[in-house]
Amino acid sequence: MTEKLSDTGRKTLLDPLLEAGWTHDATRDAITKVYQFEDFTAAFGWMTRAALWAEKWNHHPEWSNVYKTVTVTLTTHDVDGLSTLDVKLARKLDSL
Repeated sequence: MTEKLSDTGRKTLLDPLLEAGWTHDATRDAITKVYQFEDFTAAFGWMTRAALWAEKWNHHPEWSNVYKTVTVTLTTHDVDGLSTLDVKLARKLDSL
């Protein structure tokens, strides 16, 4: 079962993501990042690769795409906040 990140986990796991451009929304206990691509095709291709990982891990992002910009928000609805699943997916998205 997935659990909400502890205070220690937040410091250890979230700080590197914040340094990599993610922002924390304390109101929702979610993290968000905006990705910019060369064009719509590159953005959509990235979203397709990301969708395969999200489906494999059964953890799906909230996201939107406008031309070459993709905005991603991650939170775990089952725990009403951030979990290790969000950290894992954020790292994967950054590596794609």
